[in-house]
Amino acid sequence: MEGMADDELLDVLTAVGPRLRALRERRSVTLAQLSERTGISLSTLSRLESGGRKPTLELLLPLAKAYGVQLDELVGAPATGDPRVHPRPFTRHGSTFIPLTRDFGGLSAYKQIMPAPQEGTVPEELPRPEQRTHEGYEWLYVLSGRLRLALGEHDLVLTAGEAAEFDTRTPHGFGNAGTQPVEFLSLFGPQGERVHVRARPKSG
Repeated sequence: MEGMADDELLDVLTAVGPRLRALRERRSVTLAQLSERTGISLSTLSRLESGGRKPTLELLLPLAKAYGVQLDELVGAPATGDPRVHPRPFTRHGSTFIPLTRDFGGLSAYKQIMPAPQEGTVPEELPRPEQRTHEGYEWLYVLSGRLRLALGEHDLVLTAGEAAEFDTRTPHGFGNAGTQPVEFLSLFGPQGERVHVRARPKSG
């Protein structure tokens, strides 16, 4: 960050905590799990996210490695003028996630690829997807395949071209409702950052 003004540097460092918290919550990782992966104590991670601990390379490098992102994505380094995003895919719960944005402090976007069920598996007989809750708001758009969305007590199947949005404090989980891989876009943001598009009910 050579050549940055003191005020600009302070703004960058101040934004690190919220970015780290948003990224951890988006990955559904607890502080305890992150501590185990990085070797950083729970208290240090908590203070880092709350702004009580100044971010250093010694802290940020293992965090970037644990999340599979580049260091500048954690600190929000000033833009270089290059608009290209160089995503580093990661795998969670058997699905592949491809980040489409660099700013983890606000709205973030992913392309998610969920593999096809094992050959001979009947999608309708698969157990209900495991549900999770966390702060935020999510918008989905299915690119291909059939996506099962277990939202609260409801079970929905979204197909290519359909979209849905929901408060992520509602228990939710995803599954493959077809025989082919399902690909969908996921936009996630803090409460209040909503995309006003909803899946239209199928005409009967």
